Amino acid sequence: MAKDELSAGFTGTPTEPPTGARKVAKTATDAVSREANAVVVGAADHPYTAGLALTVGALAFAIGYFMGRSSVDNGRSYWR
Repeated sequence: MAKDELSAGFTGTPTEPPTGARKVAKTATDAVSREANAVVVGAADHPYTAGLALTVGALAFAIGYFMGRSSVDNGRSYWR
């Protein structure tokens, strides 16, 4: 009895294709999946370039963060 295949629930495809928000969500999900796969393949093919790009991105983020923190108001109110 353990070798019997259990078929429960809906296992087919919907009769009507998704429309509206479902179609947009599916299209966006497919695009993100393709792009993520392309990034992974590119990083696997060129590991040093991927490491360099990650390092440059982290450095740019850190510079932007510290520049943003230094421009914070020093307590004086401009509008009174």
